[in-house]
Amino acid sequence: AGQGSTCWTDLAMSEAKEWSPDECLKLTAPCDGYLCPMSANTYGIEFLEFRIREMEGQQRDLYHVKKPDDAPSEPITDIPPEQEDLYRLIQYAFPSEFLKARTIGTSLVFSVGEKEVPSFRMIERHYFRDKLLKSFDFTLGFCMPNSRNTWEVIYTLPELDPETEKEMIDNPYETKSDSFYFVGDKMVMHNKAEYAYTQ
Repeated sequence: AGQGSTCWTDLAMSEAKEWSPDECLKLTAPCDGYLCPMSANTYGIEFLEFRIREMEGQQRDLYHVKKPDDAPSEPITDIPPEQEDLYRLIQYAFPSEFLKARTIGTSLVFSVGEKEVPSFRMIERHYFRDKLLKSFDFTLGFCMPNSRNTWEVIYTLPELDPETEKEMIDNPYETKSDSFYFVGDKMVMHNKAEYAYTQ
């Protein structure tokens, strides 16, 4: 990451280190690499459907993706590092008025493998360039083995000054986020997103 980042940029180093929730909450810039390998997902957690919706006004769906019914049922855990972004990075394009929203809702449908998940926690850090915009920390609790679960989350969004808002619109995909998923204190998944806001 850029100047001021506390993320490790060496993939081998990040795979060797186990990052705790407290350490992720102290990161000051988006990560260059991924802080855990895909093989860290030893609970067989798989994301099946994801929806982002407005909580105000028309309450429109802003994004919706669903895994095809005929797709392989096992989560992918072993791919070459140079292909990881294909599976772990999402690019969103939202209308610019999205930046004026104060709340949005998300719905995540996911399945769990043969081991129970005692507590499932997500830490999400949002940045514009190397400035932290907002940090979110949500915990879902117990998930049964071989279960299908829905996680509903309400985000309270930061109020942006006009200059930052304009820069975010003028510089697509320089707004980024890291999403870290933990079972207990063990990181099992790390995904990224990049955002563009169109006029």
